Amino acid sequence: MRELPDWMYAPRIEGWFADDLDRLPQAPPHTELLHGALVFRLTPQRSWHSRVVSWLTGALEGPAPEGVRVESRMTVTLDERNRLEPDVLVSRSPFDPDRTGYVPGEVLLAVEVVSPESECRDRGVKLLKYAEAGIPHYWIVEDEGGLPVVHAFELEPATSTYSPAGIFRGKLVRSVPFPIEIDLDGLVPDSRRAAD
Repeated sequence: MRELPDWMYAPRIEGWFADDLDRLPQAPPHTELLHGALVFRLTPQRSWHSRVVSWLTGALEGPAPEGVRVESRMTVTLDERNRLEPDVLVSRSPFDPDRTGYVPGEVLLAVEVVSPESECRDRGVKLLKYAEAGIPHYWIVEDEGGLPVVHAFELEPATSTYSPAGIFRGKLVRSVPFPIEIDLDGLVPDSRRAAD
């Protein structure tokens, strides 16, 4: 049985706290905290995932109104034992070059691009956690035959749960959190689309 390195053991019996991630340089990139437990990416990132994240970030930056920021791979501290990292987030916070994360009240939209190892978290746990934290909009981006499909959700404030707001193929048109029109098929390279 292999022994874990010392840094992987929680510093207290209650587990890890959100602030601990800022003092854990040994952790792999994109480490998240869920219910006080560290969550690591287990598989290498697929090119499709990386491309969709990059191009979606750019597609959201264009129409974003003044004072709204679009970031990729920044954490959101939901509470002291949960710190998740959406693939893309839209925030109303001013730019701060030293920022390492956000709090839910600053986030207008969280986006997760599903990969095989994150499927359960993106569709289940994160859907619940982002809603409980009060983030108004959540998108799940799925790979459907090589093309991105966006499942959009809006927060129902009375129940702190998400309601489905639409499934978008080919083109995404939304009026919230600001007017958005995105050519979804254009988020992947032409060679990939031609192969399908």
